[in-house]
Amino acid sequence: VGTHPTPPDNLLISDPAVITSDDVPRLTELPRSMVVIGCGVVGIEYASMFAALGVDVTVVDGRRRPLEFLDDEIIDELMHQMRDMRVIFRLGETVERLERLENGRRHVAVHLQSGKRMATDLALICAGRLGATNSLKLNSAGLSADERGRLIVNDEFRTETSNIFAAGDVIGFPSLAATSSEQGRLAACKAFGVDSGPMPENFPVGIYAIPEISMVGKTERSLTEEKIPYETGIARFREIARGQIIGDVSGFLKLLVHRETRKILGAHIIGTGATELIHIGQCVMGLNGTLDYLIETIFNYPTLAECYKVAALDAHNKLSLQ
Repeated sequence: VGTHPTPPDNLLISDPAVITSDDVPRLTELPRSMVVIGCGVVGIEYASMFAALGVDVTVVDGRRRPLEFLDDEIIDELMHQMRDMRVIFRLGETVERLERLENGRRHVAVHLQSGKRMATDLALICAGRLGATNSLKLNSAGLSADERGRLIVNDEFRTETSNIFAAGDVIGFPSLAATSSEQGRLAACKAFGVDSGPMPENFPVGIYAIPEISMVGKTERSLTEEKIPYETGIARFREIARGQIIGDVSGFLKLLVHRETRKILGAHIIGTGATELIHIGQCVMGLNGTLDYLIETIFNYPTLAECYKVAALDAHNKLSLQ
């Protein structure tokens, strides 16, 4: 059943210039300016897309950083490139209310709790989504949803009513198309008694912003919190022939490697083809591969995949000095 957008009550005004992400495909023209409320995945994706089309975009969110589950260096590079497209970030700011304007130039005023006021052609609300369970009469099936409309399931995707299964966005994190598809397959297997394993521990996350971003495994922040010894290896697209050919001089690939076992703990990419490149790191991690595999293997030249070898050599050189 999926989810649906949930604009907060203070943002609910009847105006064609106030939309949610579900309304974007129905736009008939580009606005000159846009305020994106929310810096999650959907908000950042749309903010970067409209900015690339020449729209003046401002992103507002109460959080201090967008996409906080990403590697910090990736976030820094994303914000740098979006600012280069003239995106303005108003982070640590909360929207107090929206006001319809009748001045014939800007359609909506966005009032922030700090007292700031922004007039804009379009306000795009990306402030979360609720499970689309209101119309399902869950009580009749012995089910109940949480405050976000989501259903609780066990590791077999069974709900509290054992012959009813749920998968995808309606059960919450990670709410990705790829993981939801696999959850659905595993739930169907369990429902029909077909042997199947659990969800993989390491799955790729893809963010289709401009620039594209993808990751798998641990971040530096999580490894630090877990006190796992690690080293980093970085390859910048500008160092790779293919990066120079395609003109992507700002993208990079980062590997996180266990300092003792040399296993790959995480891979993080920003730039052209990030969501395709990430699967190499995912496969190495899934097969318990180490840094040495990437050092010793041969990649086609010129390709962006060569970044894995360069990043592995970078990590190896750092480890050899310790």
